Amino acid sequence: MSTFSAFTNQNFRFCWASNISLYISRWMQMTTLSWFVFDQTESAFMVSLIGFFGLAPLMFFGLFGGVIADFFNKKILIIISQIITFSGALVMTFLLLFDLLQLWHVYVAIFIPGVSWALDMPSRRALVMDILGSDRITNGISLDAVGMHTSKMIGPATAGALIAFTGVIGTYIFMTVIIFIGTVSIFKVDMNHDGFDQKNKNNFSVLSGIKFFFIELGDAFKYALNNQTILAVLVITFFMNLLLFPYMQMVSVISREVLSVGPLLMGILMASDGFGALIGSTALASKSKMEFHGRYYLYGSILSLSGLLLFGISDIYFISMILLFALGLGTSGFGTMQSVIVLLVSKKEFRGRCMGLVTLCIGAAPIGSIILGLSSEMFSTSNALVINSVFGLILVIISGYKMTAIRSKIVSDS
Repeated sequence: MSTFSAFTNQNFRFCWASNISLYISRWMQMTTLSWFVFDQTESAFMVSLIGFFGLAPLMFFGLFGGVIADFFNKKILIIISQIITFSGALVMTFLLLFDLLQLWHVYVAIFIPGVSWALDMPSRRALVMDILGSDRITNGISLDAVGMHTSKMIGPATAGALIAFTGVIGTYIFMTVIIFIGTVSIFKVDMNHDGFDQKNKNNFSVLSGIKFFFIELGDAFKYALNNQTILAVLVITFFMNLLLFPYMQMVSVISREVLSVGPLLMGILMASDGFGALIGSTALASKSKMEFHGRYYLYGSILSLSGLLLFGISDIYFISMILLFALGLGTSGFGTMQSVIVLLVSKKEFRGRCMGLVTLCIGAAPIGSIILGLSSEMFSTSNALVINSVFGLILVIISGYKMTAIRSKIVSDS
């Protein structure tokens, strides 16, 4: 299988373009607002609230997004979320242009795309499965991960450069244009059938919404608890998002407090993480055949936590870049295989809801952001990152050891 074979499908190309625009805009927004808040407040805790408000919607809406992904047209759901995200960026640009921005606006600005992401993330991944099928899903998700990690390199670097030369206003104008391009791209996806059927839609409209939601949610939990592979993914995803990923908004704090660099070098530092992830995800996309997906997922998680541990100790800019590169390399295995494993192992009728459970576990990140912010105020940001990584390593290694299915051959259930 060619590394880029999924791109021969026109629908996948448009879907990929929409996804990468979303990823770039999210990284630009995270970088820009983290820098802005720390510049205004010089408080690591206030910066941590960027992560909290950006990811809190995953806790509240992630499961709902998984349910509706199984019962409604995925393309329409994604279009609605893209329009909401675009509208939020447009309002933020207006506030900046007319010098009306207040600190609380920043948290609302990161919360709005967080809601959209929570509602449409299960649909985006499930739509890739509908477009490509199980035979090419690993290649498709790997290429989507390539786009995600490319954006993790481009987004922060671009944001850092724009902040340095044009300020936050220029960054937001550019970001709004990127979101608009993504919105147009998803309109171009031509799907007569995207994995939902009219019977499901009719059933959804007849039953009471709340009752239906909890019935379907209960079924999804039962299904996941009885499948050790999916359960392992959910548990490790929870620990990684609680203890690893809150580091992202703290790079701006480390850049100024420990490494003593400005926004341009901060953006490059964050981009090194994305570069490592890009290299890893491209390598995974190039593999023609894969059986032990879970090992890439588990060992990638361990590598990224190890990179964070050493990053928390480092006070040299160049070494910190190398360590974030290693961290990114590890997250490529974690991030790519997280969705691939769930989509392969789960039955077709449970895919959206299982992805919703993954989204719920990602919702541990805002809790982790608050914990990291508070511990940064108590022990310093560097020490807080070290503490997080040590606990993360212990919990992930134990999970991988106890749930042996994640290290075994992955067999499709569809």
